[in-house]
Amino acid sequence: MGELPEPKVSPASLWQAYKLRLRRRRLLLRAVMKRNELSVVADRTKAIRQGDILCFLTMRDEAHRLPCFLAHYRKLGVAHFLIVDNDSSDGGASLLADQPDVSLWHTTASYKASRFGVDWLTWLQMRHADGHWALTVDADEILIYPHWETRPLAALANWLEVQGRQSFGAVTIDMYPDGSVAETEAAIEWPFTELCWFDAGNYSVQVQPKLRNLWIQGGPRARAFFAEAPRKAPTLNKTPLVRWNWRYVYTNSTHALLPRRLNEVYDTHGGELTSGVLLHSKFLPSIIERAAIEKARKEHFADAAQYEAYYEGLIANPVLRCDTSTRFAGWRQMVALGLMSMGGWL
Repeated sequence: MGELPEPKVSPASLWQAYKLRLRRRRLLLRAVMKRNELSVVADRTKAIRQGDILCFLTMRDEAHRLPCFLAHYRKLGVAHFLIVDNDSSDGGASLLADQPDVSLWHTTASYKASRFGVDWLTWLQMRHADGHWALTVDADEILIYPHWETRPLAALANWLEVQGRQSFGAVTIDMYPDGSVAETEAAIEWPFTELCWFDAGNYSVQVQPKLRNLWIQGGPRARAFFAEAPRKAPTLNKTPLVRWNWRYVYTNSTHALLPRRLNEVYDTHGGELTSGVLLHSKFLPSIIERAAIEKARKEHFADAAQYEAYYEGLIANPVLRCDTSTRFAGWRQMVALGLMSMGGWL
């Protein structure tokens, strides 16, 4: 039999690829320009070694989450944390500055004007993450994946490399308490003892053709705050772990990247690829005061006016548990529910 002909590449697809390359270059240049908004608090990046797994974070007033965050990711094998503090006032920055595996930068600049912190982290990733597996998460996101209790991130990265993959996808799962948010007394060491409920099945999934990334919405925030406008609900798909190259860039939080092949963290032929879950500790009692502050600051959404009702709902001390809520029982439960996949990683 003769060889199959090569698929034709249309002028439209070539033009689209060209525009995406230009966009990526503009975003990288933007990050270079934004570097001047960062001032060094503690630079320990000379301690980074080849093969180290790095963690990147932008934060503001997250001192109550940092003990769990650092302990969890250290256990998973993160060797160095590169953190931008956006003018915290709760002592979290001082805590981080004393950590031997943390490099810390400070900024008073606008979170929104820095593409919600992405520009700052892109600059740090350009300088320090090239050739490393880089984890980019928020302070209220705890990544779990198949066998996470016994297999560190290095084992996951090795599995991905065997498959020829450079990126790893996860869905954000909003965890919430049994009663109202204000009545929750979550443990600092592991908040999901109390934030132990989640929505198991009310999710919609689409593939965005332009960047080939998934677009997932749903969960308690969509149910409780965006029932009348579900398409405005927060996006839950993320690609938090990437084998980084200095020319890569996130385009929208960690929801999508360029080059766009990094967004293909799902099997396009009907199978499954290994994926994870980001347990989201958003609904601690601090969210009530935080929502009032962020409503006034208008730094977290491109069109903040559209989300005023959302902030009002948080300020009202909601009870998110309902008759269809599911109690969290570990990563195997998440696999059984289809919220993460083993993808052959036994």
